[in-house]
Amino acid sequence: MKLDVLSGEGQEAGPQRRWWGDQPLRKGLQAGALLAGVILVLDVGFRTAPWSDGWAISYAGLSLGLAIGLSLRLWREREKAGRFRRLAQGLVLLLLLGGAANSLRLPALPLDEAGAGLVPAAFPTQIPLLILFLIEFSHWSLSVNRLRIHPALVFLLSFLLVVLVGTGLLLLPNATVGEIGLVDALFTATSAVCVTGLIVRDTATDFTLLGQLILLFLIQVGGLGMMTFTSLFGFLFRGSFSLQNQLFLRDFINEESIGEVGGTLLRIVFFTLLVEGGAAALIFWLLDPGLRPGSAERLFFAIFHSISAFCNAGFSTLSLGLYEPGFRTQYHVHLIVAGTVVLGGIGFPVVLGYYTYLRHVWTGIRKQLLGIEDYRHAPRVVNVGIRLMLYPTLLLLVIGFLGYWVFEQGHTLQGLTGYGRWVTAIFGAVTPRTAGFNTVDLTGLAVPTLLLYLFLMWVGTSPGSTGGGLKTSTLAVAILNIVSLAKGQDRVEIFRRQISQETLRKAFAVVLLSFLVIGTGVFLILLFEPKLSVLSVVFEVVSAFSTVGLSLGITPGLSIPAKLTLAMLMFLGRVGMLTVLVALVRKARTLNYNYPEEGVFIT
Repeated sequence: MKLDVLSGEGQEAGPQRRWWGDQPLRKGLQAGALLAGVILVLDVGFRTAPWSDGWAISYAGLSLGLAIGLSLRLWREREKAGRFRRLAQGLVLLLLLGGAANSLRLPALPLDEAGAGLVPAAFPTQIPLLILFLIEFSHWSLSVNRLRIHPALVFLLSFLLVVLVGTGLLLLPNATVGEIGLVDALFTATSAVCVTGLIVRDTATDFTLLGQLILLFLIQVGGLGMMTFTSLFGFLFRGSFSLQNQLFLRDFINEESIGEVGGTLLRIVFFTLLVEGGAAALIFWLLDPGLRPGSAERLFFAIFHSISAFCNAGFSTLSLGLYEPGFRTQYHVHLIVAGTVVLGGIGFPVVLGYYTYLRHVWTGIRKQLLGIEDYRHAPRVVNVGIRLMLYPTLLLLVIGFLGYWVFEQGHTLQGLTGYGRWVTAIFGAVTPRTAGFNTVDLTGLAVPTLLLYLFLMWVGTSPGSTGGGLKTSTLAVAILNIVSLAKGQDRVEIFRRQISQETLRKAFAVVLLSFLVIGTGVFLILLFEPKLSVLSVVFEVVSAFSTVGLSLGITPGLSIPAKLTLAMLMFLGRVGMLTVLVALVRKARTLNYNYPEEGVFIT
């Protein structure tokens, strides 16, 4: 007898273990899931004719094969798998069996129903295969920690991988109305994954429904982060994380306690789905039905813009964005989009911190009212880091609103109703915080407003959010350091806490690197496009690096080198220059000595 380490069950050595062991079964399911992904890409991306018997047999055979493999894994793991895991895998098994049955009727669809791209009649067959592919890919991604790669490098490579995959998907013939070049596909995929919103192709007219769904998928993955997205599937269908997975993932979701990694991940995803679902429902309900007559069309519009808003992406299925005629006066929708942008950019640490605080308050009050125990105060539930994210966010929103209200009275606010002026000013304060949506013609903004936008775009959102930029806490720490130096203090203090020297050094490095990257980007684009105005180029570069997506209209007409420069800026802005340096520069060994200190004259 040989003991199977993975299952804990005794097995006979020999052919039975070779064919029915955990390792061959897992490899077989991974190979089948990969084959399912390839077939889905070929079918949805390239097919221009009705389904043939060959496609139906391929779908049916693959679905049945994967169902058998999944059944064997369920049987082998019947004792150690949790109830939720068995339920989830059982549901996928039923979907695969239903998809196999559904595939047999696909060749009977008429020509007009079985055309190119996405067809609802095939969804019961295609969606289970897609789900299983994502599950198996997530299982593989959770094992990346075995490669002993620095988490910063994994973070960087994960975004690069999604950009390359997104580029390939956008190059599919059925994803675009006409042909799209490699550079334009790369630029669009980078803009979507880095949740920027700068476009060189019109999302509304140049991309089919399949192309828009691909963009939506890239936005969602880019907003949450590749590791967060795949870890969710791995956690749901594996049932738990190993200690190595928890150590590896805690840096990605900013969780100090190793044991809370799974719970924090679920809360992040739950909050994301809650906000996006609520925003989509409100947009669907508040939007004038005459602008999107069909319920399905209006629902897709609501879902697309809710996800794009929460992820601070700025992509829209309207050619002129929310400034499209008819939509520019949908002020209730504008407020919903603005609120969703703020919730996405405020940072998951802020949301989770205040959730923990409110839960503690509610629990304490309930116990006191029931006479169980007196209310016990828990100090520092909301720590300094959370406060330095929230307070600057609120302050910058107020500054943006007041600045827009004052500077735009004779420009974009002119001629609007009272309610419309207030909503437009609020939206104008929110959108440069890496949102990228526009309800006005940006070329009509006053110069002071553009300069204010440059500052707001440069600062961006909070750490741990879906947006980019310098980050609010970085600016707060830098200002506190300046004030401390002006007062002659030897340390930085705030809220009865002292900011660590490591935090001060990181803040200084991030500020300096942002100026270096932005300056280099402006220099290169002016070198490639000498006829453009400096203000337009600076605005575009800051918008790209801070992953904002606002544009003065010069992006589509840029040359290939200029587009590639902007794409690189978007990528660097999303992953962070400090992350790039940490990932690529070899870590120095611990220094066991100190040189004599010597001051340098600075004025």
